[in-house]
Amino acid sequence: QVDLVQSGGGLVQTGGSLRLSCAASGRPFSSTVMGWFRQSPGKEREFVAAIRWGSGRTYYTASAKGRFTISKENANSTVYLQMNSLEPEDTAVYFCSKGSGLGKEDVRSWGQGTQVTVST
Repeated sequence: QVDLVQSGGGLVQTGGSLRLSCAASGRPFSSTVMGWFRQSPGKEREFVAAIRWGSGRTYYTASAKGRFTISKENANSTVYLQMNSLEPEDTAVYFCSKGSGLGKEDVRSWGQGTQVTVST
């Protein structure tokens, strides 16, 4: 059974916006952290944003703060990443995650990945 199913992404011009979605197969526990990582060619997968399911507390990497917004919808166990003011440096494959913390080592499930390309 697939735990996380992603949708969204695509090609956008610099300054544009995209929204990513990630639906979990079951309702996350209140302590679960769901989030987004991204990976560019030749680089390691890096943290972008996360949200703690129960409290709704959000976390962002410095480059995402002020431009990206992570949110959740309890009714359908879905987490969203709204990305505004996109820059070419945001080009990467974005992965949804579910786990117990903010680090890659805390992730228990990954989404299938979705390409985000920002053109100049």
